[in-house]
Amino acid sequence: MRTALTIAGSDCSGGAGIQADIKTMTANGVYAMSAITALTAQNTTGVYGVLESTDAFLANQLDCIFSDIFPDAVKTGMVSSCALIEVIAEKLRRYGAKNIVVDPVMVATSGSRLIAQEAVETLKARLLPLADVVTPNIPEAQVLCGMEIDCASQMEAAACAIGEKFGCAVLVKGGHHVQDADDLLWQDGRLTWFRGSRIDNPNTHGTGCTLSSAIAANLAKGYDLNHAVLRAKAYISGALASMLDLGAGSGPMDHLFDLHGDFVS
Repeated sequence: MRTALTIAGSDCSGGAGIQADIKTMTANGVYAMSAITALTAQNTTGVYGVLESTDAFLANQLDCIFSDIFPDAVKTGMVSSCALIEVIAEKLRRYGAKNIVVDPVMVATSGSRLIAQEAVETLKARLLPLADVVTPNIPEAQVLCGMEIDCASQMEAAACAIGEKFGCAVLVKGGHHVQDADDLLWQDGRLTWFRGSRIDNPNTHGTGCTLSSAIAANLAKGYDLNHAVLRAKAYISGALASMLDLGAGSGPMDHLFDLHGDFVS
């Protein structure tokens, strides 16, 4: 069975962070592992407390994973301090990690800030150059490229700027546009649009975590980046469209995937 590792913060409400990552990776047919960067007290309305891992303990977690069950893909999410980013970058280089998906989490869906300002520069300098693909939403892409993004042409310019600066593929997520959910992939100088309709669902807590984890899972299974993004987008669109009732007792994507994580319809 293929394996994937999420390096991210814990969300006690289960909608985002490592909990969302593990659920997504499992639903997409890979064995999920986690290294926790922080405990958070949060739910769909906000983040009410953060308790960071020490850099030494995060390093210990990563050593245990890479020395025993080597991941076929790695996804990073919430990493709030310079020291933790440095640890992650050092371990990814040391172990030769592959299929690295960096979700540059800066602000939660609820609006709560999740990274120290000084850590943004460390993220840019140390982690992004190691990524195979980085998956910013529009506000995060604006931070990474230093330009405003208000339309499709500006998304294209931003994706090109980020990709050329950091030497990685870039998926700019369009969900912060009012009328659509079109995502844009820049890879090796080529731009590819992944079209999507905005789904009227208020339960969007953790959608960024879910998309990046689904991409990592599909890269772990051997899909190229274009197909990994396509499958991940179909997964999250199906989850949102199903209007999950948490009391119903069944997953939103049960009808789309078999036990091996492959599409059945």
